[in-house]
Amino acid sequence: MSETTDPGAEASDAPPKSAAKGILIAIIGALVAGGGGFAASYIGALDGLIGGGDAEETYEAEEPKVTFLPMEPLIVSLGPRSEARSLKFTAQLEVMPESVQTVSEMLPRVRDVLNTYLRAVEEAELQDPASLPILRAQMLRRIQIVLGDGYVRDLLIMEFILN
Repeated sequence: MSETTDPGAEASDAPPKSAAKGILIAIIGALVAGGGGFAASYIGALDGLIGGGDAEETYEAEEPKVTFLPMEPLIVSLGPRSEARSLKFTAQLEVMPESVQTVSEMLPRVRDVLNTYLRAVEEAELQDPASLPILRAQMLRRIQIVLGDGYVRDLLIMEFILN
């Protein structure tokens, strides 16, 4: 018996040589273009086209000046069933220079809201180091509610000591 081959079967199994050659050229072209783009950005050839200037100069020009307003230490007594007797909390408020006078006049109200909040927090939360960012965010939000938006940008915790 003689074997006959179907010419259509071979053509469907392998792609035509011209298509494979085109794909190979496209891949090489993409690699060359990507490498050239990386090299141009790495050596700084595109700095003038993208935005120019020194990145540090741009950052310094955009950063507003701030003032850090220290708060007196706040000592909060904890409940009789707690292991620690008190919490010593010291912080600074980051404010814009034009807001220093207003925030200084409202510090008694800020101390009151922080004292009230910290007395309500469970001791387990105070002892957990992972809860400090959450406590900080909660205190900052309460301060911003008391003073109004735009006066205090951030709350920096200087001391958070359980005795």
